[in-house]
Amino acid sequence: MRKGRSDSAKTAFTLIGFALVLVIFLIAVKSASGGNIERQQESLEKAIQRDVTYCYATTGRYPKTLDYIERVYGLTYDKELFTVEYVVQGSKIPPIVRVDRVEEE
Repeated sequence: MRKGRSDSAKTAFTLIGFALVLVIFLIAVKSASGGNIERQQESLEKAIQRDVTYCYATTGRYPKTLDYIERVYGLTYDKELFTVEYVVQGSKIPPIVRVDRVEEE
């Protein structure tokens, strides 16, 4: 009779331990995923700035639209994940570029 109680206690302890490890794993995956999105956002910002600078260096003008950068310089990004605000101030003034993460509903 004592053996039955210790077996059930071991099983319960094992299940609790497994659940704890699973929760820690899920938290770690979510944390890594959030950092990855931040890196993607930084990379997109740098890519846009690089293309804007290259366009100015080769043509003497800043791109008029983000669409132009996408067509001519091959910029691609996940439009479901990020929004890009591209405000032109003039042909000789650098545009204002802002990359934001799309809010999840």
